[in-house]
Amino acid sequence: MAKPLAIYTDNEDIDPTPGIRLLERHGFEVRFLETLDPERILAESRGAQALLVGYAPIPDWVIAGLPELRIISLISMGFDHIDLDAARAAGVWVTNLPGVATEEVATHALGLILATVRDLPFFERVVGQDWNARPDVTPPRLSEKTLGLMGLGRIGAKLAEFASPLFGEIVGYDPYLAQNPEAAARLESLGVRLAGFDEVLASADVLSLHLPLTGETHRIINAESIARMKPGSYLINVSRGQLIDSPALALALDRGQITAAGLDVLDTEPAPADHPLITHERTIVTPHVGFLSAHTLAEYVRIQAQNVVLLAETGVPETVPVVDPR
Repeated sequence: MAKPLAIYTDNEDIDPTPGIRLLERHGFEVRFLETLDPERILAESRGAQALLVGYAPIPDWVIAGLPELRIISLISMGFDHIDLDAARAAGVWVTNLPGVATEEVATHALGLILATVRDLPFFERVVGQDWNARPDVTPPRLSEKTLGLMGLGRIGAKLAEFASPLFGEIVGYDPYLAQNPEAAARLESLGVRLAGFDEVLASADVLSLHLPLTGETHRIINAESIARMKPGSYLINVSRGQLIDSPALALALDRGQITAAGLDVLDTEPAPADHPLITHERTIVTPHVGFLSAHTLAEYVRIQAQNVVLLAETGVPETVPVVDPR
C-alpha cells in the first residue's frame, strides 16, 4: 500500500526537519520542493494528500489539479495567499497557526512603537558624530498620547495589554467585535475605548495596524485615510504590507503628515534594497520577523505537521481550521 504523500512547497528560513520527521513517523512520504511557483507546485505534487505551505500562492487551478488533496496546512497566521473558496468547494481543509506568535508579534509592535517614537535610529546615527544633536521632532511623552489600534484580535488585544501602562489612552476599532461581546468587554476592562474607524484615525497619536488582509482592508491606509490622521502621528504595521499604500505613506513622511513609521511588513517581500520605505530616513523597517522566537520556530513547524497528521488519523486537525469542509 502506497504511503500518503505530503509536500512542503516552501518554508523560507524555518528548518522543516522536525516536521518532516513527525510526518514520516506517522507513515507519510514527504517531499520538499523549495518553490513559490504555483506551476511547479502543481506539476510536482500530483497525488499529494497534503500541502504544507509557507508563502507560496495556492490559486484555484492548483487546488483543482490536485484531486487527492485533503489539507493545505500553513506555517503562518495569514491565509490571503490561498484561494479559500476553491478549497471549500473542493472539500480541502485549510489550517493556519492562530495564537502561536501572539506574544512575539505584540512585543515586536511595542518595540517598533518605542523605537519609532523615541527616534532611536537618529540617535544611533549621530552619537559618534555630535553628542548633543537633536532630531527635528522632539519625542513626545507617551502618557500624554493616544494609541490607536486597528484590529483587536489576539495580537491587537495583547498589545493593548502591554501598552496600557504607557499611554494616556488606547482607542481601538474592530468590525468583528460586535459578534463577540465577551472580547469587547475584556478589551474595555484593559482600558481600550472602542470607536469607529474614522474616530481612531483622527484621534491616534500612534496608529498600529492589526488587521487581516482582505478586499476591504487592502491599502486601507492610503492618501485619503492618511489625510484624516492626526498631523505628526506615527504609524506601525506588523500585519500585512498591503494594508498600506506605500507611495502614499512615503509622501506623507516626506511632508511630515506622519512623523515616522515602524514596519515589519512591506507590500513586496522580500523587499528590494531600494524600496522607498526601507531607504526613507523616517522609517524603521524589519524583515517580517515579528513572529520570531525560539518558542515559535519550534511550534510553527510542529503544529503545521501535526495538523496534517491529526487530520489523517482523527479526521480533525489540531488548530481551528480556516476552511472546514465538513
